[in-house]
Amino acid sequence: MTTSSDVIDDAPKAPNDTSLPKATLGGEKKGSLEQLALLLFIVVPFLALAAAVPLAWGWGVSWLDLGLLVFFYFLTCHGVTIGYHRYFTHGSFKAKRPLRIALAVAGSMAVEGPLVRWVADHRKHHKFSDAEGDPHSPWRYGETVPALLKGLWWAHIGWMFDEERTSQDKYAPDLIKDDTIRTISRRFIHWTVLSLALPALIGGLVTLSWWGAFTGFFWGSLVRVALLHHVTWSINSICHAVGKRPFKSRDRSGNVWWLAVLSCGESWHNLHHADPTSARHGVERGQIDSSARIIRWCEQFGWAYDVRWPSRSRIDSRRNTDNDGSRRGKAATEAA
Repeated sequence: MTTSSDVIDDAPKAPNDTSLPKATLGGEKKGSLEQLALLLFIVVPFLALAAAVPLAWGWGVSWLDLGLLVFFYFLTCHGVTIGYHRYFTHGSFKAKRPLRIALAVAGSMAVEGPLVRWVADHRKHHKFSDAEGDPHSPWRYGETVPALLKGLWWAHIGWMFDEERTSQDKYAPDLIKDDTIRTISRRFIHWTVLSLALPALIGGLVTLSWWGAFTGFFWGSLVRVALLHHVTWSINSICHAVGKRPFKSRDRSGNVWWLAVLSCGESWHNLHHADPTSARHGVERGQIDSSARIIRWCEQFGWAYDVRWPSRSRIDSRRNTDNDGSRRGKAATEAA
């Protein structure tokens, strides 16, 4: 049976490698009810995000609301970056059972979909990155400006409405076999309700008012989810269209520095695609990677072990020495 190591290619390949795998059949089709639920989960938080600035101007925003927004944003963001992505998808480290469960729950509270499905989609993305079969490449429609604009929309949001599901049996069999993780994944709706309810509950209890509960829900739930969604989706779209490419990878992944803090280090995307199992993405001096820092703390506490920290020789072996990657990055930036 396929395991995670079978669907994640750790070694960089030449960008023009003609041996890139072709598309394979995915899973079953998404139902109309699922499509409608997905639309609601995208549109409602986005409307709250769009309303945030004028409402903040009229109401003001309290320190409590801001605290709820920041706390739940980074809690759930790291649940995705450390849990969903670096741990469950790529196996960048091993975790003891309490940490494994905590990461699964925190990632689920980001409201980005069930754990097993998220991992399956992302492993498929790595197998076909920016080639035929990639679920969300911005280069899907070509390299002209109109095609790239259409592709950016597809990579950012449109791909989620594709009728075809990624086969979880093929791309995430290791997680399906884990009873605990499978149960957490199937109860995604429960973690979503918890994620949206907690800020409102805290806001109401601290202020002893329904208004405090409402503003806590608005800022700590709706605005937070929308902001996190668009930052996460930007890794799929922006970080595969622009950015510097100092490392060899078979795709067009780039490093986008101005997304580093909000993405918890995920926007150092070129290194990630050059070395997918690395626990650290920001490997150069000054590259902020809060996810790697937290993994280090977990390792020091004994919660995480066998962490795949990249050695200097491993990093250097993946560098672009012919400046070809830099030229491709500049060309992509100009096209965008």
